[in-house]
Amino acid sequence: MYDMATALQNINEVIAKGSYADTWESLSNWKPPAWYRNSKFGIFIHWGVYSVPAFENEWYPRNMYIKGSTAFEHHLKTYGAHKNFGYKDFIPLFKAEQFDPAAWAALFKRAGARYVVPVAEHHDGFQMYKSDLSHWNASEMGPKRDVVDELKAAVEAQGMALGVSSHRIEHWFFMGHGKDFESDIPQYPDRDALYWPSMPSPENNDDVFGTPSPDEEFLND
Repeated sequence: MYDMATALQNINEVIAKGSYADTWESLSNWKPPAWYRNSKFGIFIHWGVYSVPAFENEWYPRNMYIKGSTAFEHHLKTYGAHKNFGYKDFIPLFKAEQFDPAAWAALFKRAGARYVVPVAEHHDGFQMYKSDLSHWNASEMGPKRDVVDELKAAVEAQGMALGVSSHRIEHWFFMGHGKDFESDIPQYPDRDALYWPSMPSPENNDDVFGTPSPDEEFLND
Protein backbone atom coordinates (compact mmCIF):
# COMPACT_ATOMS: atom_id res chain seq x y z
CA MET A 1 0.00 0.00 0.00
CA TYR A 2 1.36 3.43 -1.00
CA ASP A 3 1.22 5.45 2.22
CA MET A 4 0.22 9.12 2.17
CA ALA A 5 3.43 10.41 3.81
CA THR A 6 5.54 8.84 1.05
CA ALA A 7 3.19 10.18 -1.61
CA LEU A 8 3.40 13.73 -0.26
CA GLN A 9 7.18 13.53 0.00
CA ASN A 10 7.43 12.40 -3.63
CA ILE A 11 5.08 15.15 -4.78
CA ASN A 12 7.09 17.83 -2.96
CA GLU A 13 10.34 16.51 -4.43
CA VAL A 14 8.91 16.64 -7.95
CA ILE A 15 7.65 20.20 -7.39
CA ALA A 16 11.05 21.30 -6.08
CA LYS A 17 12.76 19.99 -9.23
CA GLY A 18 10.17 21.47 -11.57
CA SER A 19 9.97 24.69 -13.54
CA TYR A 20 7.22 26.31 -11.49
CA ALA A 21 6.64 27.54 -7.96
CA ASP A 22 3.31 27.42 -6.12
CA THR A 23 2.40 31.01 -7.01
CA TRP A 24 -0.05 32.44 -9.55
CA GLU A 25 2.77 34.51 -11.06
CA SER A 26 4.86 31.42 -11.69
CA LEU A 27 1.98 29.30 -12.99
CA SER A 28 0.83 32.06 -15.36
CA ASN A 29 4.05 31.54 -17.33
CA TRP A 30 2.90 28.07 -18.37
CA LYS A 31 2.17 27.50 -22.04
CA PRO A 32 0.57 24.41 -23.62
CA PRO A 33 3.09 22.09 -25.29
CA ALA A 34 3.50 22.42 -29.04
CA TRP A 35 2.10 18.94 -29.78
CA TYR A 36 -1.13 19.84 -28.00
CA ARG A 37 -1.52 23.20 -29.75
CA ASN A 38 -0.82 21.62 -33.13
CA SER A 39 -3.15 18.65 -32.63
CA LYS A 40 -6.22 20.90 -32.99
CA PHE A 41 -8.76 18.20 -32.18
CA GLY A 42 -9.12 15.68 -29.36
CA ILE A 43 -11.79 13.78 -27.48
CA PHE A 44 -12.60 14.53 -23.83
CA ILE A 45 -14.75 11.96 -22.02
CA HIS A 46 -16.98 12.00 -18.95
CA TRP A 47 -17.96 8.40 -18.27
CA GLY A 48 -18.46 6.76 -14.92
CA VAL A 49 -20.96 5.59 -12.32
CA TYR A 50 -23.16 8.64 -13.04
CA SER A 51 -23.78 7.12 -16.49
CA VAL A 52 -26.07 4.53 -14.87
CA PRO A 53 -28.86 6.96 -13.94
CA ALA A 54 -27.93 8.91 -17.09
CA PHE A 55 -30.07 11.83 -15.95
CA GLU A 56 -29.17 15.43 -16.88
CA ASN A 57 -25.38 15.29 -16.56
CA GLU A 58 -22.34 14.08 -14.64
CA TRP A 59 -23.31 16.23 -11.64
CA TYR A 60 -26.09 13.78 -10.79
CA PRO A 61 -24.23 12.47 -7.71
CA ARG A 62 -24.36 15.98 -6.26
CA ASN A 63 -27.75 17.13 -7.53
CA MET A 64 -29.54 13.96 -6.45
CA TYR A 65 -28.94 15.02 -2.83
CA ILE A 66 -30.15 18.61 -3.26
CA LYS A 67 -33.77 18.90 -2.16
CA GLY A 68 -36.00 20.55 -4.74
CA SER A 69 -33.72 19.80 -7.69
CA THR A 70 -35.03 17.88 -10.68
CA ALA A 71 -32.39 15.20 -10.03
CA PHE A 72 -33.62 14.84 -6.43
CA GLU A 73 -37.21 14.35 -7.57
CA HIS A 74 -36.14 11.98 -10.36
CA HIS A 75 -34.18 9.89 -7.90
CA LEU A 76 -37.12 9.58 -5.50
CA LYS A 77 -39.52 8.56 -8.26
CA THR A 78 -37.11 6.16 -9.97
CA TYR A 79 -35.05 4.60 -7.19
CA GLY A 80 -36.89 5.43 -3.98
CA ALA A 81 -35.73 7.09 -0.78
CA HIS A 82 -32.09 8.16 -0.64
CA LYS A 83 -31.59 6.36 2.67
CA ASN A 84 -32.39 3.08 0.92
CA PHE A 85 -30.75 3.71 -2.44
CA GLY A 86 -27.93 6.22 -2.59
CA TYR A 87 -25.23 7.02 -5.10
CA LYS A 88 -23.00 4.14 -3.94
CA ASP A 89 -25.76 1.72 -4.92
CA PHE A 90 -25.28 2.58 -8.59
CA ILE A 91 -21.78 1.06 -8.53
CA PRO A 92 -22.85 -2.61 -8.84
CA LEU A 93 -25.06 -1.55 -11.77
CA PHE A 94 -22.14 0.08 -13.56
CA LYS A 95 -20.96 -3.08 -15.31
CA ALA A 96 -19.69 -1.61 -18.60
CA GLU A 97 -20.59 -4.84 -20.40
CA GLN A 98 -20.36 -3.19 -23.82
CA PHE A 99 -17.20 -1.18 -23.19
CA ASP A 100 -14.97 -1.85 -26.20
CA PRO A 101 -11.87 0.35 -25.99
CA ALA A 102 -10.60 -0.78 -29.41
CA ALA A 103 -13.88 0.26 -31.04
CA TRP A 104 -13.80 3.59 -29.20
CA ALA A 105 -10.23 4.29 -30.31
CA ALA A 106 -10.98 3.35 -33.93
CA LEU A 107 -13.96 5.70 -33.96
CA PHE A 108 -11.93 8.55 -32.46
CA LYS A 109 -9.21 7.98 -35.06
CA ARG A 110 -11.72 8.06 -37.92
CA ALA A 111 -13.12 11.30 -36.51
CA GLY A 112 -9.67 12.87 -36.84
CA ALA A 113 -8.75 13.04 -33.15
CA ARG A 114 -5.08 13.30 -32.23
CA TYR A 115 -5.52 12.76 -28.48
CA VAL A 116 -8.06 11.34 -26.01
CA VAL A 117 -8.58 12.51 -22.40
CA PRO A 118 -10.93 10.49 -20.17
CA VAL A 119 -11.84 11.66 -16.68
CA ALA A 120 -9.87 9.29 -14.49
CA GLU A 121 -11.73 10.40 -11.37
CA HIS A 122 -14.77 12.64 -11.31
CA HIS A 123 -15.98 14.71 -8.32
CA ASP A 124 -17.86 11.59 -7.17
CA GLY A 125 -14.58 10.07 -5.93
CA PHE A 126 -14.82 6.87 -8.00
CA GLN A 127 -11.58 6.08 -9.81
CA MET A 128 -11.79 4.60 -13.31
CA TYR A 129 -8.44 2.85 -12.92
CA LYS A 130 -6.72 0.31 -10.67
CA SER A 131 -5.59 2.17 -7.56
CA ASP A 132 -3.71 1.54 -4.35
CA LEU A 133 -4.96 4.81 -2.86
CA SER A 134 -8.64 3.85 -2.76
CA HIS A 135 -10.63 0.66 -3.21
CA TRP A 136 -13.46 2.75 -4.73
CA ASN A 137 -12.27 2.07 -8.25
CA ALA A 138 -13.45 0.38 -11.43
CA SER A 139 -10.85 -2.38 -11.16
CA GLU A 140 -12.26 -3.63 -7.85
CA MET A 141 -15.92 -2.67 -8.22
CA GLY A 142 -18.53 -2.26 -10.94
CA PRO A 143 -16.88 -3.25 -14.25
CA LYS A 144 -13.91 -4.80 -12.42
CA ARG A 145 -11.74 -3.55 -15.27
CA ASP A 146 -8.96 -0.97 -15.37
CA VAL A 147 -10.87 1.25 -17.78
CA VAL A 148 -8.18 3.92 -18.17
CA ASP A 149 -5.41 1.39 -18.78
CA GLU A 150 -7.46 -0.48 -21.38
CA LEU A 151 -8.32 2.76 -23.15
CA LYS A 152 -4.68 3.87 -23.02
CA ALA A 153 -3.55 0.71 -24.82
CA ALA A 154 -6.23 1.05 -27.49
CA VAL A 155 -5.66 4.77 -28.07
CA GLU A 156 -1.89 4.42 -28.34
CA ALA A 157 -2.31 1.48 -30.73
CA GLN A 158 -4.10 3.92 -33.03
CA GLY A 159 -1.21 6.39 -32.82
CA MET A 160 -3.02 8.91 -30.63
CA ALA A 161 -1.91 10.38 -27.32
CA LEU A 162 -3.74 9.67 -24.08
CA GLY A 163 -4.12 12.14 -21.24
CA VAL A 164 -6.07 11.73 -18.01
CA SER A 165 -8.04 14.28 -16.03
CA SER A 166 -8.63 14.17 -12.27
CA HIS A 167 -11.54 16.12 -10.83
CA ARG A 168 -11.09 15.06 -7.20
CA ILE A 169 -10.46 18.67 -6.15
CA GLU A 170 -14.22 19.23 -5.72
CA HIS A 171 -14.94 15.91 -4.03
CA TRP A 172 -14.69 17.46 -0.57
CA PHE A 173 -18.11 19.14 -0.86
CA PHE A 174 -19.65 17.35 -3.82
CA MET A 175 -22.16 15.19 -1.95
CA GLY A 176 -22.34 17.22 1.25
CA HIS A 177 -26.03 17.98 0.86
CA GLY A 178 -26.72 14.34 1.62
CA LYS A 179 -26.29 15.32 5.28
CA ASP A 180 -29.20 17.79 5.09
CA PHE A 181 -31.80 15.03 5.34
CA GLU A 182 -32.04 11.31 6.01
CA SER A 183 -29.93 9.66 3.33
CA ASP A 184 -27.25 7.01 3.00
CA ILE A 185 -24.54 9.62 3.66
CA PRO A 186 -23.57 9.62 7.35
CA GLN A 187 -22.83 12.84 9.21
CA TYR A 188 -19.24 11.71 9.76
CA PRO A 189 -18.14 9.39 6.92
CA ASP A 190 -15.16 7.12 7.51
CA ARG A 191 -11.88 8.23 5.98
CA ASP A 192 -11.93 5.38 3.45
CA ALA A 193 -15.63 5.77 2.53
CA LEU A 194 -16.75 6.94 -0.90
CA TYR A 195 -18.65 9.80 0.74
CA TRP A 196 -15.75 11.17 2.78
CA PRO A 197 -15.62 14.00 3.70
CA SER A 198 -18.94 15.46 2.34
CA MET A 199 -18.30 18.87 3.85
CA PRO A 200 -20.63 21.90 3.53
CA SER A 201 -20.59 23.57 0.12
CA PRO A 202 -19.00 26.93 -0.65
CA GLU A 203 -21.50 29.67 -1.38
CA ASN A 204 -19.98 30.14 -4.83
CA ASN A 205 -18.35 27.12 -6.46
CA ASP A 206 -16.32 29.41 -8.74
CA ASP A 207 -14.72 31.34 -5.85
CA VAL A 208 -11.47 29.52 -5.05
CA PHE A 209 -11.00 31.73 -1.98
CA GLY A 210 -14.61 31.36 -0.79
CA THR A 211 -15.88 29.78 2.39
CA PRO A 212 -16.29 27.20 3.64
CA SER A 213 -13.13 25.60 2.30
CA PRO A 214 -11.60 22.12 2.45
CA ASP A 215 -9.80 21.16 5.63
CA GLU A 216 -6.11 20.29 5.90
CA GLU A 217 -6.79 16.54 5.84
CA PHE A 218 -8.52 16.75 2.48
CA LEU A 219 -5.87 19.09 1.07
CA ASN A 220 -3.22 16.54 2.03
CA ASP A 221 -5.34 13.83 0.39
